[in-house]
Amino acid sequence: MSIQGRSSKLGGAIALALCITALGQAEESPRHNAVVEAVSRVMPGVVNIATKTRVQRVRYYYDWWRDNWAPYAQELPLQESAGSGVVVDTSGYVLTNVHVVKDAVEIWVKINDQNGETKVYQAEAIAGSLTTDIALLKITPKEPDETFTAAAFASDDDLLLGETVLALGNPFGLGGSVSRGILSSKSRRAETGGSKLDIPDWLQTDASINPGNSGGPLINLDGEIIGINVAVLKEGQGIGFAIPIKRVNESLSRIFTPEFLEGNWFGASIRPGSRPLTVESVEPDSPAERAGLAVGDRIMKISDHAPRNFIEFANRLLNLGRARTVSLQIRREKELIDCSVKLIPESAYFNAELIREKIGVTLEEMTPEVARALGYNSTDGLVVSRVDDRSPADKAGLSTGEVVVAIEGHGVSDIVSAARLLHRKESGGRLMLDILQVRRSGLFLRRRTGRISLVLP
Repeated sequence: MSIQGRSSKLGGAIALALCITALGQAEESPRHNAVVEAVSRVMPGVVNIATKTRVQRVRYYYDWWRDNWAPYAQELPLQESAGSGVVVDTSGYVLTNVHVVKDAVEIWVKINDQNGETKVYQAEAIAGSLTTDIALLKITPKEPDETFTAAAFASDDDLLLGETVLALGNPFGLGGSVSRGILSSKSRRAETGGSKLDIPDWLQTDASINPGNSGGPLINLDGEIIGINVAVLKEGQGIGFAIPIKRVNESLSRIFTPEFLEGNWFGASIRPGSRPLTVESVEPDSPAERAGLAVGDRIMKISDHAPRNFIEFANRLLNLGRARTVSLQIRREKELIDCSVKLIPESAYFNAELIREKIGVTLEEMTPEVARALGYNSTDGLVVSRVDDRSPADKAGLSTGEVVVAIEGHGVSDIVSAARLLHRKESGGRLMLDILQVRRSGLFLRRRTGRISLVLP
């Protein structure tokens, strides 16, 4: 073989080797790391939330006919605000903070698609909890079968101190925003806006969290939501907080239920982040218990459909129609069991009669008319209209005309919530009631507060 031929073959081999090396380097480029992959997976589901809120300003004028100052409400222009959120179900459910959408009369969600184009949708608030600052919105799709990119939840306690975390948001509708940091703490307590929220074990991170990405997700490098961004510490630099996904799940299991949204009693708590969905608790004598559901049961089907997640399961419970009956298939250990649960109105069970059976007192909800008659300047609390002789309430000294303002430290203003608090107490247990007495003495009203303890029979 000639030298020229050998050179030609050698040159071809070198070129091929260089080409393969270049391809390998392209595939192994350090730019396409875990951070980039996690962001690309979750960012299509991160949204901007724009709201309009109606605000009134109270002013006073002098009423010459009544010879006093009287208030009137002045309507101010709608105030606009913005925050972030994250899609958690392909049908268009969005998680965000309550403070992002509180009192909003209009909610608009902006999503940036893969091509950088912005799509705007109207949305409504489905449920929310002020104490946990978690709200659930529903996007109104523009097409019947339109779906959205949803982010996945991490397991409740899948947190590694010091691991890399990413705070995502869509501030002001300008597009996705990403900040990177580490998980600094799994058990912080913080205050926002001067009031402490009922959230133990905040997640702390040095990833930048500002008002624009409040309500957006805090994710790990697997692209899973570990928390919802909620606050930044004003006194410090680079310290942000997020609501842990465990608390988000607990909040969802309370607020996105037939009991909370429709007043229909199902009676079983489902763990939102579990795969498959798992029954976490069952209320005594509830429709779920009567149907045979037990703690630890895994839900395989609801109405002959395998639910993808908790939201889809809850949605089917909320759309049962007048029959209020749902068929479930559950797995208990290795056995598949079919059962049927018939939901009932909460007021059919948790009512004034249940309270009377428990402690021997008849309570009535406070109306403005009753409040005026009692000289009481609030509609909070329940009025004692009757006390049965020799009942626990009678032995504790409860009297007609008094107002029960709290049971076991929980403020009460409706019969259903009061009956629920009593339903949890077992026979022989002690019950604490906070009482308000309003007594007229001549031209004056005397108010006295106190606390009484009674024993359940």
